[in-house]
Amino acid sequence: MPPRIDRTAPETLGDGEWRELGLAVGFCELAGVVPGLLTAEDANEWYPTLEKPPKTPPGWVFPAVWTALFATMGVAWHLIRRERTAGPRRKRRAERTFLLQLALNALWTLVFFGRRSVLGGLIVIALLGPAIAVTIVAFSRIDRRAALLLVPYLCWVAFATVLNYGIWKRNRDR
Repeated sequence: MPPRIDRTAPETLGDGEWRELGLAVGFCELAGVVPGLLTAEDANEWYPTLEKPPKTPPGWVFPAVWTALFATMGVAWHLIRRERTAGPRRKRRAERTFLLQLALNALWTLVFFGRRSVLGGLIVIALLGPAIAVTIVAFSRIDRRAALLLVPYLCWVAFATVLNYGIWKRNRDR
């Protein structure tokens, strides 16, 4: 007789939870894809004309990194959404901070590429980093794994902030 699987254990995902995980990851991926599609022409025509800092990665790195980061954001969000022991106020607060930072992330693309505003992008990304940090703290109070999943995202945004600043500094007279 095969061992009995406990479907109530937090590590076990039933069909519905796999669907919820897929929706969370998909939602986060869309938050990156949609602004990217809306600004693709600007990114392809305008961005290459900007002078960039020497440590700027090649263009193919950005979509690869962002795809992975949006996926981990979705997994982290799913862990928070499925947590049943946290208080509803704490969960609502954590989800609101998560959605705020996700909106700021999308806004950065729309401002930097869509409006072709390096300074505007710098202002948005300067708000995004602290919003991610607040989300990490809020998530850590509910599920430490979810918080840890966001740490690479915060590190990448810190790096992107330095790049954004370097681009602004080299192109502010244009």
